[in-house]
Amino acid sequence: MKSLFISLGAANAALGVILGAYGAHGLRNHLSTQMLDVYRTGVEYHMYHAFGLILIGLAAGQMGGRLLGAAGWFMFAGIVLFSGSLYALSLSGIRWLGIITPFGGLSFIIAWALFAYAAWQSR
Repeated sequence: MKSLFISLGAANAALGVILGAYGAHGLRNHLSTQMLDVYRTGVEYHMYHAFGLILIGLAAGQMGGRLLGAAGWFMFAGIVLFSGSLYALSLSGIRWLGIITPFGGLSFIIAWALFAYAAWQSR
């Protein structure tokens, strides 16, 4: 589990940098300011939670446990749902995709809560 979440986090951090660079250089003249802001929010949360996955992997090396595994999968799902829906919304202009975003946010909240609980349990 440790290496899985560290690998997922590192891969997502690399992807976040790639998508951030694409947004800054490739989309600047193709998206409205509003949609570029939506895209940037996706990148920002993508990066935060890529580092969160790495932290979960590192913590798993110290604490182990099913709670951390669940936290990691919720965090990964949050990246896909939250950031993914914002990328899709900003690039396609299909507004109903915004309905998906809160489910990603909820996944992030659950992930961090599980991470906190796992840390609390291991003390």
